[in-house]
Amino acid sequence: MRRCCLANIQSAKKRIRQMEKRRIRNRVHRGRARTEVKKARIALASGDAPNSVEAVREAVRWLDHAASKGVIHKNNASRRKGRLMKHLAALEAQAK
Repeated sequence: MRRCCLANIQSAKKRIRQMEKRRIRNRVHRGRARTEVKKARIALASGDAPNSVEAVREAVRWLDHAASKGVIHKNNASRRKGRLMKHLAALEAQAK
């Protein structure tokens, strides 16, 4: 835990402790979502349609999970999912 609190009031000290716990918990969900999105982008860039579909599905799953936990805003997750789907649709159209 970081020890850089300048708070003197007890409630402020407690709030800092709570925020630190939440920051660590949120980091797990945010990091996993970022990792899956990165994997999906790499799969899309490779041009392999079957792997891309699976990678995008996983990315969407983890973005929804992060949004449900309140780690990222639901519109942020929706925007990222839309962009991934747009690239996936273009790849599938190109494959046909």
